[in-house]
Amino acid sequence: MQMENKHDTLTLLSLLFITGKRVNLEHQQQVRCSAGIMAIRLYEEKDYVAAYMQYRTENPQEVINRMMDFMKPKVQQKFNLAVDVGCGNGKGTKLLAPFFHQVVGTDVSPAQLENAQAYSLCPNVTYRQCPAEELPFESGQVDLVTSMTAAHWFDRPRFLTEADRVLKPYGCLALLGFMSDMELEYGNATSALNNICEEFYAALRPFSHPYLGSSLSKIYFDMFESCTYPDKEWNDCLRVNSTVTINSFIGMVETASGYQKLKHQEATEAKRLSDDIRNKLMAAMQVSSPETELTMVVKYFYMFASKP
Repeated sequence: MQMENKHDTLTLLSLLFITGKRVNLEHQQQVRCSAGIMAIRLYEEKDYVAAYMQYRTENPQEVINRMMDFMKPKVQQKFNLAVDVGCGNGKGTKLLAPFFHQVVGTDVSPAQLENAQAYSLCPNVTYRQCPAEELPFESGQVDLVTSMTAAHWFDRPRFLTEADRVLKPYGCLALLGFMSDMELEYGNATSALNNICEEFYAALRPFSHPYLGSSLSKIYFDMFESCTYPDKEWNDCLRVNSTVTINSFIGMVETASGYQKLKHQEATEAKRLSDDIRNKLMAAMQVSSPETELTMVVKYFYMFASKP
């Protein structure tokens, strides 16, 4: 990453000093918005973007339905414009298409947007490159501002201010995230599988990004608490089941920032860890193929808030 000026250099050096950890500038970037405040920028290398597209779970339709149920009593008509901020590969963006005349996904990553556009089949969905804190919309133009599993990387106070600017009266802010400790279910092996999962997660915790702190859900709850809209709703755990293979579960964990940091620092160790966990899961399930299917439980949390 090229530093724009002395301020950028000093800011990054301060980050290095505070965290006490090596930062890989190619893979883990800090982006300076026009106001000079930093936001985190990850997930932009093409090989990673491809893995993200393949393994990251779909955002749950149930949350989209709850989002629309929250909005509909406020406005008795089809909504005009939804903006999905930090849309990544657009898997969540397209779920909004049936409810809005126009849906726009935004992201800072050209590689993620290229993927989103390549797989976009909805004529009313488009994509734009921009920071979450600088949305290219007029004030009071947007019916829904949402971010599905990305808002924890934003400059959160600036993003909330920007969302408030672009939202119409009675427009909705909807933020969604999920716990990193997915659970697995496979008959009598369920308990053993989750002990193995915990071993996987524990090995990756030392590599967690310092910007995320100790609790992802707390980041979102703090945003919920700081939102001044009186009409708002918080749900701290919505369990969503999906059928996956052992390999796809491993692949999803490998897309997490902690695993990516380990991989960039010690690629051999990262591969050894994945292989070890895969083998232990297969042994606990008494199967010989990593393509064996099982149930993965993802625990989502979300906030909805309606602008007065």
